[in-house]
Amino acid sequence: MVRYPDSHQPKVLILYASYGEGHLQAAKAIRDALEEQGNNRTVMVDLMAESHPWLNEMTRRVYLKSYTHIPHLYGWVYDVTRPMKHNSLFGGFLHSFGRDKIRKLLQKEKPDAVIHTFPFFALPDLHRRRPKKTVLPQASIPTYTVITDFDLHRRWVHPGIGRYFVATEDMKQELGSLGIHPGRVSVSGIPLARGFRSSLTPSFELYEKYGLSPEQPVILLMPGAQGVMPDCDELCRHLLEQHPNAQIALICGRNNVLKSSMADQFKHHAAADRLHLYGYVNQVHELMALSTCLVSKPGGVTLAEAICAGLPLFLYKPVPGQEKNNARYLQSKGAASIANDPEEMAAAIIKLVNDPEQLKLSEAAVQRLQTEGAAADNIAHHILLECGWNAKFGQRYS
Repeated sequence: MVRYPDSHQPKVLILYASYGEGHLQAAKAIRDALEEQGNNRTVMVDLMAESHPWLNEMTRRVYLKSYTHIPHLYGWVYDVTRPMKHNSLFGGFLHSFGRDKIRKLLQKEKPDAVIHTFPFFALPDLHRRRPKKTVLPQASIPTYTVITDFDLHRRWVHPGIGRYFVATEDMKQELGSLGIHPGRVSVSGIPLARGFRSSLTPSFELYEKYGLSPEQPVILLMPGAQGVMPDCDELCRHLLEQHPNAQIALICGRNNVLKSSMADQFKHHAAADRLHLYGYVNQVHELMALSTCLVSKPGGVTLAEAICAGLPLFLYKPVPGQEKNNARYLQSKGAASIANDPEEMAAAIIKLVNDPEQLKLSEAAVQRLQTEGAAADNIAHHILLECGWNAKFGQRYS
C-alpha cells in the first residue's frame, strides 16, 4: 500500500431528493459514516432541486398536498406505477431528470463512486443510452442505490445500478425475482443518524433532560417531521384517560401549529402533567431509548429507527402507497399494529403496555428485523473498500 494525500481519497457523490425527510437523512448518515472512516471528500446534491428548481418546488408541493389531502389518489398512482420498468415510457421519463446536471457534475467533481438515496437514475440511464462513439467522463463509475423503504417499487430497479443496499432479506429475494443477481444486493438495513449506531442506556439524567419519569411507561408519538399524522389530540386524550400512569412524549416536529394547539387543548386537563410536547428533536434516539413503544406514520427511516431501538410499533392510518405497504410488511412480521381509529389504537397500546409477556414478544419480533452492525457504517465501509480505500490507515490501494 502507498500512502496518498487527502486529495487522493476517493470522492463520493451522494444524490438525494427532498421529497420527505427520509432520503436526505439517509444521505447525511452515509456522509457522516464516510467521514468517520477517514474519508472527507463527499459531495451531496439534491439532484432535482439543482437541475430543475422550479419543477422541484412545484412537484414537492403537489406531493405533500396529495399525500395529506388526497392520499387515495397518491396511493393509486403509486400502485399503478409500482410494476413499471426502467425502459418503459414513464420510467424513462422519470430517469431523464437531471441528465444534464449529471454530465456537469461528472466533469466538475470527477467522483469515484455515486450513491443514490432516491430513484432518480439519470447517471446509469445516461450510460446505457449513450451512443457507442460518445465518451462520457468516468463512464464506468460505480453506482450504488440505498432503498429507504421496506416496500419495493420498481422505480428503484435499474440494470445500470452496480449494487443495492436494502432493509431486509425479503427485499433482496424480491430483487432476485426481478433479475438482480444476489451478489449485487447487500442487506444493510436503512442508514440512520450517528446516535443510532451505538446502544444507549437510559439514565436518570436522560429522563430529567426530557422531563420524564423513569417510574412510568413512556409512549412516544412521532407524527412526522411536518406533524401530519391525524387525530393526535383524540389519541392522546384516550391514552391519558384510559391509562392512569402512562406518559406521552409527543414530537411535533416543525409543526408549530400542532404544538400550540395541543398545549391549548390540554392545559386544563387533569393529566396534563403526563403529556410532554417537543418541537423538532435532533437527538431522537435518546427519546426512543426511554420509550416503551412508538406511535407513528410508517416512513421508512422512522421505522428503521424504531427497529434499531427495539421499539414495538403502532402505525396509525397509514397513507396508501409505500407507507401502507411498509406498515403491512412490519405487521406481517409481528413488529407493528395498524389501526384507523384513535380509540382502537389507544386500546391496543394500553393492552400491550399492561402485558409484560406480550410486550416481550413484540420486542423480540422487532429485534428479528435488526441487521448486524450499523447500516451507514456498513455501506460506507463497503463502498470505500470497493474504491480501494483502507479507512483504518487512511490509505488507498495502488
